Amino acid sequence: MWPPRWLRLSLALPLLVLNLFVLRQLLVPLAPFPALFVAAALIAFLLDLPSRWLQQRGLTKPLSFALVLGITLGGLSLAATWLVPRLIEQLGELVNAIPSWLVQAQELLNQLQSLAEARGWPTDFSPLSDDLLARSSRVARSVSQQLLSLLSATLGLTVNTVIVLVLAIFLLLSGEAIANGLARWIPSDWRELIFSTINRTFRGYFAGQVLIALILSSLQLVVFTLLQIPYGVVFALLIGFTTLVPYASALTITLVSTVLAVEDPRTGLEVLAAAISVGQVVDQLISPRLMGSIVGLQPAWLLFCLPLGARAGNLLGLGELLGLLLAVPVASVLKTFLDELYLRLQLSSSNQ
Repeated sequence: MWPPRWLRLSLALPLLVLNLFVLRQLLVPLAPFPALFVAAALIAFLLDLPSRWLQQRGLTKPLSFALVLGITLGGLSLAATWLVPRLIEQLGELVNAIPSWLVQAQELLNQLQSLAEARGWPTDFSPLSDDLLARSSRVARSVSQQLLSLLSATLGLTVNTVIVLVLAIFLLLSGEAIANGLARWIPSDWRELIFSTINRTFRGYFAGQVLIALILSSLQLVVFTLLQIPYGVVFALLIGFTTLVPYASALTITLVSTVLAVEDPRTGLEVLAAAISVGQVVDQLISPRLMGSIVGLQPAWLLFCLPLGARAGNLLGLGELLGLLLAVPVASVLKTFLDELYLRLQLSSSNQ
C-alpha cells in the first residue's frame, strides 16, 4: 500500500535537494565543460529547426545538414570579417572614453551640488562625486592592463567557441540517437509529455528569441548608423542581444542612453527615442508571430525565475549568463510538468 500523499510530497523536497547537491558536486569540478556542452546543445537545437524544415521540403538528411552548416559557417565568417573588426575598434574607443565620461559625470554632480546649496536643499553629492573620481582613476590605470589581457582572453574564447561548434555539430548529427537512448530511462507514461514539452518549449523559445535578437540588432545597427551614433555597433549589438533575457533590453537602453547623455544630452535622447521606436516595432509586429504563447508564464513569475536561474547556474557551475538564458524555458517546462502531476494526482484521488 502506498503511503499517504502528504508523506510522499514531504519526502519529495528533501530528495530533490539531495539530488541537486549531488549534481552540483559532479558538475562544479568539471567546469567549464558542462556549460560548453549546454551551449552546444542549444545551438544544435537551433540548427535542427532549419534542417527539419529542409527535410520536409524533400532534401535528404545529410544534404540538409550540410546546407545548414554551410550557411551558418558562412554567416559567422561574414560577421568575423566585417562586423568583428568594427566591434573591436569601437570597444577600444569606448574603453578609452570611459575615464573622461566619469570626469564629466563628476562635473555634473558638482553643478548639481552648487545648485542645491544655492537653493538651500539638504542634498550632499560629495560622497558620490568622490566615488566617481576614484573610479575614474582606477579605470584609467586598468585600461592598459585590460588591453594586455585581451589577447589571452580572446585566445581562451576562441578555443571555447571551437569546442562548442564541434560539439554542436556532433549533437546535430547524432542528437536523435542520444535522445532515444535517454528516453529509455524515463517512465513510459511520462516519456511523450517530457520530450514533446522540451522540444516545443526550448526550440520554440530559443529560435524565437535568437531571431528577435538578430532582427533587433540589425535594425538598431542601421538606425544608429544613419543617426551617426558614437559606438553604434557596440550599442546596437548590446541592446539587440540582451533581448535574449526578458526585460534586460529595457535596462540596457536606459543605461546606454544615460551614458551617452553625460557627454551629449541630445545624443542620449536620440538613442533613447530610436531604440524604443525600433523595439516597439519588433515587439508589436514581429515578436507575437515568432513567440506566440510558448512560455505560458505570468510576468511576475518571469521576474522571479530570472534571478533564481542566474543563482542556480552559478551554483551548478554553468555561469550566471547561461542560467539567465535557461531560466525562462526551464521554468516553463517545470510548470507544464507540475500542472500535469497535479492533474494526475487529482485523477488518482478521485478514482480511490
